[in-house]
Amino acid sequence: MKELNFKSSQTSLRNKFLKLGVKMIGPETIFFSKDTKIGKNVTIEPYVVFGSKVRVGNNVIIKSFSHLESCKIENKVVIGPYARIRPKAIIKEGSRIGNFVEIKKSVIGKKSKVNHLSYIGDTKIGKSVNIGAGTITCNYDGFKKNKTNIKDNVFIGSNSSIVAPLTIYDESTIGAGSVITKNVGKKSLALTRTSQIEIKNYKRKKK
Repeated sequence: MKELNFKSSQTSLRNKFLKLGVKMIGPETIFFSKDTKIGKNVTIEPYVVFGSKVRVGNNVIIKSFSHLESCKIENKVVIGPYARIRPKAIIKEGSRIGNFVEIKKSVIGKKSKVNHLSYIGDTKIGKSVNIGAGTITCNYDGFKKNKTNIKDNVFIGSNSSIVAPLTIYDESTIGAGSVITKNVGKKSLALTRTSQIEIKNYKRKKK
């Protein structure tokens, strides 16, 4: 009986949003909550799940296999595919959240990009920030959650770890592969790398 009620309620919700102009590719694979709110000119690709308390603005694209819960998506945002937007996340206008990205309790500023394989938690990101592939915010020290603040126009290179609490100030650059543990000043380059070693004509040992 519960399964029949669930199917019936989902059919009603899908029909409701189709009538409101939401474009759904494979509507039978998309699941809504009763309190889901969606704006105008929104496109939802197959296999998207909306948990409770999700608000989606206008001109938004949500790509396949994304999961959203208790979050706010502003206008002209692209989400996914394979994105997880967790509670207390706010994705500001014009931002892009890409594949295999998880956002939790964070603000992603206007026209900022977190495109690939990243975890952003307890973080405030400013405008026009680029978060490189494989970047993570290390927000949990085993006892409490710590906050990261990334100001406007920051570029963070791929495979970087940002160890909270800290602030990265405006127009700074983080070199790829860095572990950042201290504040980074405005218009600075910060990187942490060991020197590359190369041994010429090296032969591996044989058994």
